[in-house]
Amino acid sequence: MVGVDFGTLSGRAVVVRVSDGAELGSAVHEYAHGVIERELPGSGVRLGPDWALQSAQDWIDVLRVAVPAAVAAAGVPAGEVIGIGTDFTACTVLPTTADGTPLSFLTPERPHAWPKLWKHHAAQPHADRINELAARRGESWLPRYGGKISSEWEFAKGLQVLEEDPESYAAADRWIEAADWIIWQLTGVESRNICTAGYKGIFQEDGYPSEAFLAELNPGFSGFTAKLATGQVGDKTAGVTLAPLGGLAGALSAEAAAWTGLPEGIAVAVGNVDAHVTAAAADAVRPGQMVAIMGTSTCHIMPSDQLAEVPGMCGVVRDGIVPGLWGYEAGQSAVGDIFAWFVDAHVPAEYAEAAAAQGMNAHEYLTSLAEKQAVGRHGLVALDWFGGNRSVLVDHNLSGVIVGQTLATRPEDVYRALIESTAFGARMIVETFERAGVPVEEFVVAGGLLKNRFLMQVYADVLRRPLSVIGSDQGPALGSAIHAAVAAGAYADIEKAAAAMGKRAEAAYVPDPARADAYDRLYAEYRTLHDHFGDGRMLHTLRAIRNEATS
Repeated sequence: MVGVDFGTLSGRAVVVRVSDGAELGSAVHEYAHGVIERELPGSGVRLGPDWALQSAQDWIDVLRVAVPAAVAAAGVPAGEVIGIGTDFTACTVLPTTADGTPLSFLTPERPHAWPKLWKHHAAQPHADRINELAARRGESWLPRYGGKISSEWEFAKGLQVLEEDPESYAAADRWIEAADWIIWQLTGVESRNICTAGYKGIFQEDGYPSEAFLAELNPGFSGFTAKLATGQVGDKTAGVTLAPLGGLAGALSAEAAAWTGLPEGIAVAVGNVDAHVTAAAADAVRPGQMVAIMGTSTCHIMPSDQLAEVPGMCGVVRDGIVPGLWGYEAGQSAVGDIFAWFVDAHVPAEYAEAAAAQGMNAHEYLTSLAEKQAVGRHGLVALDWFGGNRSVLVDHNLSGVIVGQTLATRPEDVYRALIESTAFGARMIVETFERAGVPVEEFVVAGGLLKNRFLMQVYADVLRRPLSVIGSDQGPALGSAIHAAVAAGAYADIEKAAAAMGKRAEAAYVPDPARADAYDRLYAEYRTLHDHFGDGRMLHTLRAIRNEATS
């Protein structure tokens, strides 16, 4: 099997053995355009605050470069590959023509023609209007999303395109998640998956938000769901059928076979989201197993046999992680991004020099200093909102706060406080779920931040619970390969495939009672700050002043 993980900065392909999930070879392709945040490539057109775009060509290049390289690294004849699965960041969404051509290929000088990356937060005012109207009308779908939908999602971003570039909106026959678009490129057949439709497209059992609701937002928005090209699950009479996870999207086309070097006609699994496929890679597909995929951001996903309304969750979707169970999602918009920002913007040269002298990077060096401190020694507490708040406040106009700095505060103090702030944010999410009657039985960690053992121990201490860890450095790609094994018929369902091919180490980190007690005191202060600044009065005003000054 081949699993392909399309991330924020690169795409990774992994060749996996069907029988036991052994990872035989991998390759990474860095996106040539990376994250487009300041100006459009080529034209130099400037972008506004909180924009984040990507290039669809970069995604095709992953198929052309990383997949053949991974197969070569595995030493496996390409003819032995029986399926391919993919996962994507979400909501990463793009406008296309009816045949799937991205508008950015046709009108590259128009910002709204480009794919909007998951962390594009410039649609926050549009999300606010959607939430206000939905609450006023008592829309039945709103509680399924914790009472607010996010500016990261399909409808808010689509409404932004309509109101800021109506020509691009009109030209877009399709508004499609990158997770589904890449499957279209692999098979030549358009498909839509239940995961992104449910979590990012506000699809529930009774369908999408009504035309009357959309028209009240903006009369021109009333036909938006036609661009999503989907009917009810299993309804073949209205557009494209919403496909189940682990399902067969189609066969690899001749064109995609030429790109990848894989055999034409092999199974292509239904598209999926990077976080949600990772549950299978960790063999964490049973009720109560919360998987936190920790990287630039953190996504918390959990299957459950219970339906509840959890304040501030990103959504609860039937069959959204594994068929037959409710799938919950929550998240933190920035985690690793916070640490990277601090290192890039605020660490003095002398620290970089000291790190290099010891054969470390700046993160490793700051961690080595921070881990020597007793809990609370730095005298700081921070709010982890540097990329806004995804859960449980669902407000991307919030911003980071650090309290307690003095003239004696050192970089390692702030670095540790930022790590702790993200752990406090995770605890807030877990406690919110459990107060809503959805128990978290096991907390499983995946993602790149697993490499920082100190950070993992902080999380165990703050959460006051053991942490299990995934047994792979390439969880999303492995998870995609597991879904491909189901699509190819090698396993009957995701649970069986995950049991055979997924892996995790249970209770790899155990909380220290004394540190956990000390963190309880700091967490109480975090909650005080959370409640004080969470109303947004000060932080929204500061952001508005910034936006006015940069316009």
